[in-house]
Amino acid sequence: MAWLNHLPEHINPNILSVGAFHLRYYSLMYVVALAVIYLLARYRLKDEKIEYSRETVSRYLLWAMFGAVVGGRLGHVIYEFKSYAPDLLSAFLPFNFSGGFHLTGYSGMSYHGGLIGVLLITVLFCRKNGINIWRFADLFSPAFPLGYMFGRLGNFINGELYGRITAVPWGMYFPLDPIHRLRHPSQLYEALFEGLFLFLILWMLRKPRRYDGFLFSLYLIGYGTARFFIEFAREPDRLIGNLFTPGQIFCVGMIVSGVIIILIKSRSRYSSFDDHINGQDQH
Repeated sequence: MAWLNHLPEHINPNILSVGAFHLRYYSLMYVVALAVIYLLARYRLKDEKIEYSRETVSRYLLWAMFGAVVGGRLGHVIYEFKSYAPDLLSAFLPFNFSGGFHLTGYSGMSYHGGLIGVLLITVLFCRKNGINIWRFADLFSPAFPLGYMFGRLGNFINGELYGRITAVPWGMYFPLDPIHRLRHPSQLYEALFEGLFLFLILWMLRKPRRYDGFLFSLYLIGYGTARFFIEFAREPDRLIGNLFTPGQIFCVGMIVSGVIIILIKSRSRYSSFDDHINGQDQH
């Protein structure tokens, strides 16, 4: 499997290069992810007779993209604060003037920071437009994992966020690895389990419609569980208590949040049902 072991070394992350300008596949993956989420949401609007308009979906996704980029970048800077502390401005500028003008783009994003950014934007958007936030979150929850899959494929093409040193036959050498050791292709693990598999599960469970927040809660639990275990194959930024990564702590928070939502929403659903039955019995 030598060809597989050395696959990342033969991938050019640039679609085209003109002087200091580089158009990367990573950037293209963000566009593809946004398009996939939009098309899946539109399909659900038509197939399931969901009441939102296409214009509402389009406007929201622009808001969500802003939240994901700002939150994801801020999260990454917080994770790597020591590296950016000497020059914080460089963390937010997509260019530098070291040895001339260079367009650098953004080389780091945090999923959990992006998630928080999207959640905050979603709350603001729903309040501004008088939308039920739980129902709206359910509309996009099955689509987000598939969009996320393309983001992780972009990480793989970039050769970044590689996993820990390994001896498994499918381990790979990544050009950005300073010690050039065989490593887990953890980006592909995430694309598969946190992306494709989670999408298929949520897509199959989207009908019949249960209670508002059901799909969103499953998304939190499904992603948190998959990411928690994949973190053992990722190269950690740092360890907490020499055992868990910060990402795993956030994942536990996601799982617990998803379980709490299910308990609260399902209980309120059955309470409403009981009230309705009792009301009928009194007539």
